[in-house]
Parts: sequence; structure tokens; C-alpha cells
Amino acid sequence: MAGALTCLCACTQQQGRDVLEQFGNGKPSELFQTSVDRLATLSMRDNLQSLYLLMNKLYLRNPNQWKLSGYVDAATAERQIRIAIEQRQPLPQLGNRRDLAALSYALSPEFRGDRVGAFIYAIGSMLITAHGGRTEFYMTDTIDPLFVNNAARNIEKATWMLSQRQDANGVLLLFSNEISEEGSNLSFAVEFGKIVARLDLLAELLDERYRRIGLNYAQSLLLMNFLPVQ
Repeated sequence: MAGALTCLCACTQQQGRDVLEQFGNGKPSELFQTSVDRLATLSMRDNLQSLYLLMNKLYLRNPNQWKLSGYVDAATAERQIRIAIEQRQPLPQLGNRRDLAALSYALSPEFRGDRVGAFIYAIGSMLITAHGGRTEFYMTDTIDPLFVNNAARNIEKATWMLSQRQDANGVLLLFSNEISEEGSNLSFAVEFGKIVARLDLLAELLDERYRRIGLNYAQSLLLMNFLPVQ
């Protein structure tokens, strides 16, 4: 009996240390996040990182593009695009275009600037706009699952356009995936697929959360129950 109590106390103490360690590793702001808020924040972080990885890959496949940006090298161009996305700054070569307008322009034959930077910026700004203009989310924030779902569908369309759009000479506007006799490189499609999958999961969870809120309210009316206030 004494041995069992000793073991139980040891387990309880270890669990307590684990909880304290989790709080210590987290940020204080996480206390104001629900599980869905936290998931949305992590999803946005991972999606932007995937986008920056795609930008690096696209510059490697299209080395002539960063030279059109006016920056001294590809690394500088990548850094400036990231800043523009995360700080919600306009991209000079796109004028005041953002989101869908920027995406359409970046994939048009008429565009003459750094198409890689413009394309990535357009998708990044669209993602943030679809999430209410934020990259971190808390209890007081609201994300519309319809807009998140629409962003996923837009990325699917943009991925297809990226692989198909050509100039007047029949040359692809940007080189991405490659299928040849030597082998296949579908890393672009795979990374875009990860972004779409995260968006779809978040949209489904958001939709379920709001659906449950509505159901709980409807049930309270049906049962004539007052809603809790604390």
C-alpha cells in the first residue's frame, strides 16, 4: 500500500512538473488562445514558411526573376518579400494591388517585373486577408471558415495556372514542377498541397466550432434553459 502511494505521489509530481514546463515553454499570450486559435496561429506560421520555401525554389528555377526585382541578390529579394507580406506593406512593382488583384496581375503576360516575388507576395497577402488580416489569433478574434476555404481553392487554381501560363512564344511564365525522361520534380505541387491541406483542416474545425455554438444555443431555446454567464 505504501509503495502504491509513493508511486502515485511521484507520478502526480511528475505530471505537475510537465504542466509547469509546458507553461514555461509557451508564451504568456497563449493563455488567451483557445485550441482552435492556437491551431490557426500555427497553421498560418507553417503556411507562410511553406510559401517562403516555394519562393526560394522558384528563384532557383527562375534565376532571371530576382534580377528584375531591383535587389542585389535573391536572398535580399526574398527577405524584402517576407517583410512586405508580414507587415502588410505594398509591393512597389504591383502598385497598390493585393490579394486576388495582385495574383491575377502576377500571372498575366503583361506583368514585366519579378514574377516570383509578385506571385508569392500575392498568395501571402491573400492568406492573411482570408484570416481577417491577422497572423496570430486569440479568443476575441473571428475567422470566417468560408474565406479560409476560398483561399484554399484559390491556391489550387493558382498552382494550376503556375504550371500552365505561357508567354506569346509558348514559354512558361515561371518554371516549377518538371516531368521529363530523366525523372519528375513535383516538389512545388507537394508544398502547395500542404498549404491547401492545412487550410481545409482549419476551415473544417472553424465550421464545426461555430456550428456547435449555434446548436448549443438552439438546444438552450428548445429546453428553455438560460445561457450561463460565468
